[in-house]
Amino acid sequence: MWEVHDFPVPAEVAEKAWCNEADYFKLYEQSISDPEAFWGEHGKRIHWFTPFTKVKDVDFGPDDVHIKWYADGTTNASYNCLDRHLETRGEQTAIIFEGDDPNDSQHISYRQAHEAVCRLANAMKARGCKKGDRVTIYMPMIPEATYAMLACARIGAIHSVVFGGFSPDSLAGRILDCKSDLVITADEGVRGGR
Repeated sequence: MWEVHDFPVPAEVAEKAWCNEADYFKLYEQSISDPEAFWGEHGKRIHWFTPFTKVKDVDFGPDDVHIKWYADGTTNASYNCLDRHLETRGEQTAIIFEGDDPNDSQHISYRQAHEAVCRLANAMKARGCKKGDRVTIYMPMIPEATYAMLACARIGAIHSVVFGGFSPDSLAGRILDCKSDLVITADEGVRGGR
């Protein structure tokens, strides 16, 4: 049995893990000793509409500080989270939701999540939301919050997630600070039965 941060990993979990402690440290060492090769290989694990040709462009100089990864590639987080899985595992569970009430739980498939995300993205576009727009998401911990984030990624909108327990003044400040073009919220959020 291997341990992480002095907490033992149960044998049944360790057996199903994709890597053990030794493999993890080997990968970590590769990522430090040759980050270009390491991240170049791991960058291929996702779908690229335009494959990257340069892994990183990093400079910490006094006159030009910048950090760019895969800058010449084109991908989409929403596509990578949902669309690429539809053909082979569309009916598999993508999201397990446990609501405030223990009887309120859902297993949401990739196909169901994809449909909800596309519907929301299309509704946002119908309201004029487009690539580069700023969207504030002020929602409780429900599947629709995930749909909202993925819908933003799908159309190229920038999203700012604001904790659902913040006061109206705190929310207003965040909306104004980022100059939101759109706010996505819910009419209630139940927490601890209230």
